[in-house]
Amino acid sequence: MAKKLKDTDYLFISTYLHSRERDLLTAARMERMIEAPTAEDAAKVLQEIGYGELASVNDQELSAVLAQEQEKLFQDLYRFVPDKAVVDVFKVKYDYHNLKTLLKARAVGVDGTRLLLDAGRVSAEEMRRAVTEGEYGSLPELLRRAAVEAGEVLSATGDPQLSDFVLDRAYYAEMLSAARATGSDFLVRYVQAAIDAANLRGAVRTLRMKKGADLLKKVLVEGGSIRADSVQAAALSGSLEELYRPTELRTAAELGTAAAQGGSLTAFEKACDDAVTAVAARAKSVPFGVEAVISYLVAKEIEFTAVRIIMSSRMAGIGGDTIRERLREAYV
Repeated sequence: MAKKLKDTDYLFISTYLHSRERDLLTAARMERMIEAPTAEDAAKVLQEIGYGELASVNDQELSAVLAQEQEKLFQDLYRFVPDKAVVDVFKVKYDYHNLKTLLKARAVGVDGTRLLLDAGRVSAEEMRRAVTEGEYGSLPELLRRAAVEAGEVLSATGDPQLSDFVLDRAYYAEMLSAARATGSDFLVRYVQAAIDAANLRGAVRTLRMKKGADLLKKVLVEGGSIRADSVQAAALSGSLEELYRPTELRTAAELGTAAAQGGSLTAFEKACDDAVTAVAARAKSVPFGVEAVISYLVAKEIEFTAVRIIMSSRMAGIGGDTIRERLREAYV
């Protein structure tokens, strides 16, 4: 039986990560990027906090620099975190992103390699080889089952949305299972909040498309703090606001009601992400322990999203006010 870890086992990594927090992309640094004269000047802010230099400011270079930073993050944490399974909880999503990308690419006969993110538990190359050859034996068990089922659904129906539903259910189930295996109640609550947000998004999008119970059953996933059948019932009866009122997603649910009737999806999506961030932010007050690792991983995920939004918008010539509307709440 593995030794049960104590908070003090995380003393070194907690101190190390707290020292790294000064180089996170703060709200002030985001504003500097938005206000910078050019996209090239905006990229210089990233170099100040440790990102690699963009050889030229374009989508391909941006993706390469972000991938490099993600890889560096996970390598650093793997070296020092007492329980590497905590890090793996955050790597699961990259496995499923790559699997989705490759299955769709195979279905339409294109090469999806350039869209892969080499930050999962399974290397991008190994995943590419597994999907290309249709041999999934090297993948983790739950991921392997999901790959087989999603591939079969896509082959039988030709509908990538249906295969995505299979993979989304498997992704959240595996993420939650991995969180529970770490023994961290805080990490479980964070994953459940992510599932609650995903279900709220799914419900609102389904209502916006004027679809009913049949699609909702496919979209909603189990494992959140709110049962999937409760979300379905609330969506169909127009009571999502009431259902989510006791949770961090209360504001998102209010915006979701408006979005379902044609209102702003941007404000709604942002509120969903901010609510999950608020759950993670409760770890900020914990000086050392597994919470410090979780807090830093969430902060970096938010940072990567912000970097992509700001830089992609700057490259496209989008104005500052629009960029600010799209940005999620800064973690620091």
